[in-house]
Amino acid sequence: MDSLCLRTLCCKGPPPPRPEYDVVCIGLTGSGKSSLLSRLCRESTDTIVPTTGFSIKAVPFQNAILNVKELGGNTSKLCADHIKKYWSRYYQGSQGVVFVVNSACSAAELEASRAELHSALQHPQLCTLPFLILANHQDQPAARPAPEIKKYFELEPLARGKRWVLAGSSAADVEGLRETFSQLISLLEEREAEPARI
Repeated sequence: MDSLCLRTLCCKGPPPPRPEYDVVCIGLTGSGKSSLLSRLCRESTDTIVPTTGFSIKAVPFQNAILNVKELGGNTSKLCADHIKKYWSRYYQGSQGVVFVVNSACSAAELEASRAELHSALQHPQLCTLPFLILANHQDQPAARPAPEIKKYFELEPLARGKRWVLAGSSAADVEGLRETFSQLISLLEEREAEPARI
């Protein structure tokens, strides 16, 4: 009896590998992409600077690993437009999208975020992918709540028939952030489980 128990423990083998998903993370400069990803990876956010080009982080979760390719911009409009025109080159192979909005930004920046999200939702390489839309900086006094972002961005009609989640976020609330990303993982798993379309 004891040998059976020991054999069960010893011969069980390693746990199955967690699935990995390639996700692209986009949003205007200052939306908090780097800070959110660093907090999810349990890294310090003390020395965060705006991402120039792109960075890749493997973000571990209990049931999956997200390989997140964060696409950066620049604070000057000319440089940001120059860099954003190359974003689509990094979309290939993505299985999901994280779009980060600075919910405490100016009206002009919010309109620019809205235009970028609409463009991403309609992009041929992204339009069929699950989206996680984060209304970030919810810990700031001027932050607009997620329902207000949803209405202003016209998400109901625009994203009809797509898989998406909109949630408030803050780098200060890592547990809430992990729960929100778990919703994206669920959408990725659902999409993977669907029969392939021919």
